[in-house]
Order: sequence, then structure tokens, then C-alpha cells
Amino acid sequence: MTPAERARVVDMLPAEVPLELMPPEGDAHRKAKRDALDALDGFFRRVGRKIYLSSELAVFYPGEPRFAPDLLAVVDVEPHERMRWVVDNEGKGLDLVIEVHVAGSRAKDHQVNVERYARLGVREYFLFDRSRLHLHAYRLPAAPEGDASPPRAYQRIVPQAGRFASEVLGLDLLLDGPRLRFFAGNAPLEDADEMITRLGGMLDQVIAHQEEAQRIAEELAAELDRERRLREEEQRLREEEQRLREETERQLAQARAELERLKAR
Repeated sequence: MTPAERARVVDMLPAEVPLELMPPEGDAHRKAKRDALDALDGFFRRVGRKIYLSSELAVFYPGEPRFAPDLLAVVDVEPHERMRWVVDNEGKGLDLVIEVHVAGSRAKDHQVNVERYARLGVREYFLFDRSRLHLHAYRLPAAPEGDASPPRAYQRIVPQAGRFASEVLGLDLLLDGPRLRFFAGNAPLEDADEMITRLGGMLDQVIAHQEEAQRIAEELAAELDRERRLREEEQRLREEEQRLREETERQLAQARAELERLKAR
């Protein structure tokens, strides 16, 4: 199949996912996915790492029914916009999947997906059980040396001090109350709402500092103007004093001259 024929076939694949594969689970489900995607997308754009992230994107593996993870990541690929992820066309499968469970079948996320994603070779699978506030993490073990067949069963990731390390993302995951939080070292990743709040607070501080600086500048300008007027008044008084002195000396000189004239007469 030529590249043009392959592209036409890919474009014909449905980008929409049937409702039965994505039952609505309310605001808690939507917000958990959005916050996680915002935090990861903003972080990787800032650090310049090439990683593709998406949410509820139709994914096609050869010989498999299509599915749409809550959040997916594929490393070392161009992060341009896509309508679907077709493994045969992209040349690789998913590296990481995060599912958020709020309602509906628990078996789908806790059993079916654990088996499916391991069988498909997805390196890491994280399940955020939002209803029970629990995080489950799985990773495919490294293949034994000399064994060409990749492992197809997950091992649980053991948390360290409550954090689950993701080798794919290079980040730690943990639960912060009802939120799924990502950490780069000891620094938490902010989602869009948190960044807007923080930047808004910084902007408020900048504006307050600008207003304070403007007030101080106006007070300083007023003080400088007062000092200038005092200097001008002082200069005027000196000039007036000098004028009076000169006038007095002139009058004294005239009086002396008149006195001498009178004496001469």
C-alpha cells in the first residue's frame, strides 16, 4: 500500500467513539482528566520534551476493537494534532494510559483494561479510582536478557512515600485529596486553573507594587517641587536682600555727597 493509499484508509477510520465505550461520568470525571492533561501538557511544553498527549482519542491497534483512554501518552513522537491514533500508521503503540474511574463498571478499569493494555504492550497503566480516592499503578517488567518476546503481564508499581514513579513521564504521581497530582522532583505540576490563579495573584502583587511605587513617586515629586519652590524663594530673598543693600549703599553715598556739598558751601 502506497503512503497516499494508507493516508486515505486512515482518514476513513472513525474518529468518534461509541457512547457505550465512553459512558458519561459527570463533572468529577471530566475535571480529573482535564486537570491531568493540562498539567502534563503545560509541563512538557515548557521543558521542550517531545511527547504526544491526548484525551479520549480513538485508538486503533491491528486486529483490536478501537478504544479511547481517558488520557494517553506516546513519547518521542511529534505532538501535532490528530483525529485518531492508528498504530500501523504511527509506527508505535501507546506508552502510557491513565484511566479515571468515577462510576460504572469497575471490572472494565480494574480487570479488562489491566489485561488489555498489558497485552497491547502499553508500558505503564495508571488507574485513578476517583470514587474511592485510590491510585493503582502498573508497569510491564523488562524482558529477560536474550528473550525477544516482550512481557505481556503487568507488575504493580510499589509507591515510595505515597508516590508512584512513572518511567514513561519521568514524573511521580500521587493523590492530593480528590486530585491526581504530578511531581517533577519536589515541585508539583500546576494545572491550568492553578496556574491562572497563581499568575493572577502575581499580577495583583505587581499592580499593587506599581500603585505603591506611583504613590511614592508622586510624593517624592511633590517633595522635590516643594524643595524647588523653597530654593526659588530663598534665591528671591537673597536677591531682594542684595537689592536693598545696594539701594541703601546708594542712598548713603548720595547723603554723603549732599553733606559734602553743604559743607563746601
